Amino acid sequence: MYATALLIRVSKIVSITAIGIMALIIVIGNVTDYYTNYYFVAHVMQMDTVYPDGNMDYRKITNPLIFHSAYILLITLEVFMTFFCIKGSWILLKAVKMDASTFNNAKNWSVAGLIIGIFIWFFGFQVVGGEWFAMWQSSTWNGLNSADRIVTFLVLILILLQFKDEALPNEQERKNSHE
Repeated sequence: MYATALLIRVSKIVSITAIGIMALIIVIGNVTDYYTNYYFVAHVMQMDTVYPDGNMDYRKITNPLIFHSAYILLITLEVFMTFFCIKGSWILLKAVKMDASTFNNAKNWSVAGLIIGIFIWFFGFQVVGGEWFAMWQSSTWNGLNSADRIVTFLVLILILLQFKDEALPNEQERKNSHE
């Protein structure tokens, strides 16, 4: 069996890789089936399915150019997240058997990808969509449960990544032989 320290490193690589692949699938879906999620963005910004007696009409946006711009920005951020996470997982994989300090320092691309994802699904979906555009009031155009699930995974993986890595057994043996 492999050493626990190595398996923990592998779990970090697998987690970042999975998030990168998830982001890639989302990008592919948003590009190849553009209008499905475009309509989602448009309906959320139009606030056309929120409670009718509310006093939030001043928040509504009805300009299709703004819908397209917001959606293209979202896709662009997802592309960056995909790139950062995939590159981050590759860098971590190359450093998996290196000393603990080197592996720990190889996490920057992965962390950046997770930050972008948190920005998309926490700030974009939960803060802007959920609160500003009252997406929580809509039974039809409500992405809060999905956003919550994704943010939970992103934050948990960020916590996993931030733990300092232990020396691998062969690295520890080298340190002991030099003492």
